[in-house]
Amino acid sequence: MHTHEIEQMCVVAKGPNHGPAPIPQEGRWTKVKEVTDVSGLTHGVGWCAPQQGACKLTLNVKNGIIEEALIETIGCSGMTHSAAMAAEILPGKTILEAMNTDLVCDAINVAMRELFLQIVYGRTQTAFSEDGLPIGAGLEDLGKGLRSVTATMYGTSEKGARYLELAEGYVTEIALDADSEIIGYKFVRLGVMMDSIAKGVDAQTALTKATGTYGRFADAVKTINPRKE
Repeated sequence: MHTHEIEQMCVVAKGPNHGPAPIPQEGRWTKVKEVTDVSGLTHGVGWCAPQQGACKLTLNVKNGIIEEALIETIGCSGMTHSAAMAAEILPGKTILEAMNTDLVCDAINVAMRELFLQIVYGRTQTAFSEDGLPIGAGLEDLGKGLRSVTATMYGTSEKGARYLELAEGYVTEIALDADSEIIGYKFVRLGVMMDSIAKGVDAQTALTKATGTYGRFADAVKTINPRKE
């Protein structure tokens, strides 16, 4: 259907049509015309409208299909249940389907939107990696024990800082020097500890084996439990 004005116009021949500009995808330069032309592994973050929760989403896309999804959330407690649903919803969908599917939590929806932009513009983590990464690479990002890398810190002007969780693990003690300044900490790799317990190691032995220290912990004048002291 055309308007009357368009119908009265004469035809002017179209010049050269070079198609879309090629984008880098898994070690190739690809002219993407269909959703099935898209591949790549990437990750990014999204947030809900009141910005009270955030999602880090990792997608491994092969020929337009999401073959692997890792959903990590922080914020409101309901996000964890939304992430569980998204883990079932996302794999097997095309990235276009996923963009137009309710992923339950707004933060996960926004993360999907941001990753869609990365993927279709050729800005994936594997843009220049030949054949990309195999399915399972996203899970390997979690490392030994399969736990998200989380930082939880707290501080007040009156009482100072409390380290609660870092990349190394769950902090059980903070080391202080003579000036009450932090010089190190003791931590537990919870994923490693739980793996040991599941294999039959008694809890205390598993805890000891999964415990480590960072910084000048041995030089501490005093150590405190960051959750109680």
